[in-house]
Amino acid sequence: MNKKQISKILTKSDADTVKKMADHIKDNTEIVIVKKPQKALCMIKMREPVKESLFYIGEVIVMDAVVTVNGIAGHSVSMTLDEDKALNMAIIDGGIAAGVKDFDKELLELEKLQILEEEKKNSLFVKTMVNFNTI
Repeated sequence: MNKKQISKILTKSDADTVKKMADHIKDNTEIVIVKKPQKALCMIKMREPVKESLFYIGEVIVMDAVVTVNGIAGHSVSMTLDEDKALNMAIIDGGIAAGVKDFDKELLELEKLQILEEEKKNSLFVKTMVNFNTI
């Protein structure tokens, strides 16, 4: 599982789930906070559909944090304003990089639940969709 996928799953997860995962790493390791969670601005890149060129659509507020887990760096940058969640995400990243704990099974389960929840939400909108081919 790559960092982009892990970050997406953890960002969509609730803070309690992320904290429980980080607690597994906190118990057995030495964690040093290199950069406390703080707000930052991040440019959002989009692809223009006609020419397929990249452009920046604007800025979004993110929370970023950096820690070391047993000397291995862990980073998190996510669109959340929850400092604890950002810190726990960085701890999880560092723990995975340091080989302390493998969360693949848990992350895949979380991803499946998130996909099902998103499909359920999308199914509500399908009922109101207009088919312009029949007009």
